Amino acid sequence: MKESLMQLVKKPELETVNKNSAYQALWNDEHISKEMLEAHLSPTLDAASRNHAFIEESIHWITQLVPPSQYGKLLDLGCGPGLYAEGFSKAGYLVTGVDFSKRSIEYATNQTKSNNSNIKYRYQNYLTIDYKEEYDVITLIYCDYAPLSKSDRMTLLKKVHQALKPNGVFIFDVFTPKMRNEETKTWQYYEGGGFFCEKPHLLLEANYQYDNQDKTELHQHIVVTDSEVKCYVGQNHYFTKEDLLLETKPIGFSKYEFYGDIAGAAFSQDGDTICGVFIK
Repeated sequence: MKESLMQLVKKPELETVNKNSAYQALWNDEHISKEMLEAHLSPTLDAASRNHAFIEESIHWITQLVPPSQYGKLLDLGCGPGLYAEGFSKAGYLVTGVDFSKRSIEYATNQTKSNNSNIKYRYQNYLTIDYKEEYDVITLIYCDYAPLSKSDRMTLLKKVHQALKPNGVFIFDVFTPKMRNEETKTWQYYEGGGFFCEKPHLLLEANYQYDNQDKTELHQHIVVTDSEVKCYVGQNHYFTKEDLLLETKPIGFSKYEFYGDIAGAAFSQDGDTICGVFIK
């Protein structure tokens, strides 16, 4: 255990992160997924989901931008426990939600049964969707585009474009470079357990920056208990309007519009987020 810990506390090479079995997946860890669902459902937190008041504003704006009377079928990628999907369904869309968290999809499925909202949920990595001109609107909300590598982002954009009907609309948001973090390393002991582990544990956290073409930011969380060491990692990327145009232009979208957030705020060069609206 000591040897594996000594290796993990070194700044990792990006190309090894996804290949190393020491790096664990967050989404379906039994304890972490439970904690994440609770964060989703907290009405005031901007954590796994944005706060519920903002979600309502966002849904209202999207229904004005692409009214369900004209854009009836909506695909919500990274839908989580269905907070947006339920709102879209109530507004009149025929909704499909896709997410890679089994716990979130199970919760969302139970909710749609209770609410008789008839939303279709799929437990699936949205990079593997294979729809052809099936949806009028596709959403990817709370900067879920940013953790993807450049190659995965290109895969996603191509699949989204293929899944949209002619004149269909893709709506998503990203963080701007203003939100980039400095490199840091911290540690804390959780005697009563915490977000990453229910047992007493030492949590070593690091934030790394990489001077690669994609300017990747890596978040690392090493959990040390009496019996094991686990490491969880996540990547992030930050975008200007120009960056988004460079990535989306080769895909073939015909029109685009930018906003300051996914509730329709005016675009600002100094904002924390950008919302892109791309029309096929």
